[in-house]
Amino acid sequence: MAGISRAYYYRGLRVCEPVSRDAALRQHVQQVALDWSCYGYRRVTQELKRQGVRVNHNRVLRLMREENLVRYPKKRFVATTNSDHRLPVYPNLAAEMDITAPDQLWVSDMK
Repeated sequence: MAGISRAYYYRGLRVCEPVSRDAALRQHVQQVALDWSCYGYRRVTQELKRQGVRVNHNRVLRLMREENLVRYPKKRFVATTNSDHRLPVYPNLAAEMDITAPDQLWVSDMK
């Protein structure tokens, strides 16, 4: 009767509903992210659940990405020195010297 298909009408109803729910949840997510600046989406989700907000972690992640609130983990320290080898270890002669002025000791690595 209105000149539109049934699918178009119901799709329009479904699209409008989550936007209003996302707006309320977006404020909750922003508040938790401000209170706990080091929290990632998993901890934000747990905090929201503790506050009584029923939410899925994927939805929280999407909202945090849209608001640029996603925290990335710090890179772990990677040891690049292998001290457990059978090669000869030469003594550090510079540690025994008493340096009192510039140009008394020059150090270099050789390969």
